[in-house]
Amino acid sequence: MKIGIIGSGIVARTLASGFLAHGHEVALGTRDPGKLAEFAAEHPSARIGSTAEAAAFAELAVLAVKGGGALQAARDAGPHLAGKTVLDATNPIADAPPVEGVLSFFTGPNESLMEQLQREFPQVKFVKAFNSVGSARMVDPKFAGGPPTMFIAGDDAQAKAAATRILAEFGWDVADMGPAIAARAIEPLCVLWCIPGFREGSWMHAFKLLR
Repeated sequence: MKIGIIGSGIVARTLASGFLAHGHEVALGTRDPGKLAEFAAEHPSARIGSTAEAAAFAELAVLAVKGGGALQAARDAGPHLAGKTVLDATNPIADAPPVEGVLSFFTGPNESLMEQLQREFPQVKFVKAFNSVGSARMVDPKFAGGPPTMFIAGDDAQAKAAATRILAEFGWDVADMGPAIAARAIEPLCVLWCIPGFREGSWMHAFKLLR
């Protein structure tokens, strides 16, 4: 597939490398292409351009930016995401240090960043994914207990099916938590995931749903 990744940080670069390794074509979109110069040198087959260019290239897109910039990044994509599946890897982390290892969100308990995105861009098929684990374990994670679980949510069944195929290809068990409103429960998994990191320096874990 042609994958358009919006972002230039570690999550965007990690997922781009993963998609390339799994045989997909990749375009990364950013406001500052200079941030991706080293990545481009290491991955000459990857395209680097603007957010709109990456969105236009995409058959499936990934939103992998800082939470506070998610809405603007989607706006920068213009109309190019309409009708497309967009994996939303963002978290609404506030610009504040953690307290006893606990991050603060700029959203409330009865809302989520993905719901904000879905309301502003109703023609886009957002699926929450990749937000509840660190970048080091996003692609082909290996654990003694077997594949970890990625929790997803979204309003479009076909988009969630596409996300599930990608996640399975990347080595994940997938748990569909339902429509976009379920992102209210999935996004805070980021807070829980980060606590062992901030308190103990442990960043290599993941969640698993036992059935």
